Amino acid sequence: MENLAHDLTLGLDSAAFAYELGFICDEWQAIVLRSNSKRLLLNCSRQSGKSSTAAILALHETLYHAKSLVLLISPSLRQSNELFRKVTDYSNKLSTKPKLLEDNKLSCTFENKSRIVSLPSSEATIRGFSGANLIIEDESARVSDDLYRAIRPMLAVTNGRLILMSTPFGKRGHFYQEWSEGEEWEKIQIKADDCPRISKEFLESEKRSLGDWWFKQEYMCEFMDSVDSAFRTEEIKRMFEEDVEQWEL
Repeated sequence: MENLAHDLTLGLDSAAFAYELGFICDEWQAIVLRSNSKRLLLNCSRQSGKSSTAAILALHETLYHAKSLVLLISPSLRQSNELFRKVTDYSNKLSTKPKLLEDNKLSCTFENKSRIVSLPSSEATIRGFSGANLIIEDESARVSDDLYRAIRPMLAVTNGRLILMSTPFGKRGHFYQEWSEGEEWEKIQIKADDCPRISKEFLESEKRSLGDWWFKQEYMCEFMDSVDSAFRTEEIKRMFEEDVEQWEL
């Protein structure tokens, strides 16, 4: 009976499940793991732990929801392989290792018929899937807008969850648009100085080495204009504003 209660707790609480894997959550990671939002947007610094959090979410979804389909979308095959490797690493840490019906470098099928599939950013590859319960788009700022538009309909029948997570990559693309204008999202921003594993001394050194522009983008989660832009985004937007002061000649 005690084991049943413990397993029920893990099934209902993804943060408790993470702790069972030996993963000590930061406060924001616990919030993400426990979130029920259908649309979750994570604007996170490099090395903040977003990929590990996503991997645990993916594993939890497949273990506790039979016949579910989880898609992990990444900009490249290498990144897809890395994210999926985190999933398998956490799976191997379970006290009772789940049985697998299929297992390869980029996908697996569990005994309960749930699947995790990790895919590179290719619209042609993605379109073969449907009925996803959870889609996690890693490094979303570098994933094409066409692919983003292609994955959203996959959640229509299941009413599944969509998570976009990334470090900013300029004021362009769907990640920037959803962060700045999207109203359906739960939005979480984690700067490098919010992460207890990144020291103040390291960040000071990075700022000196990278310069202000790169430092703000990579570590402070700021959407920066391109270094070679002739005009800033704010200046361009003001050109199209209707509420403009008229000058009398």
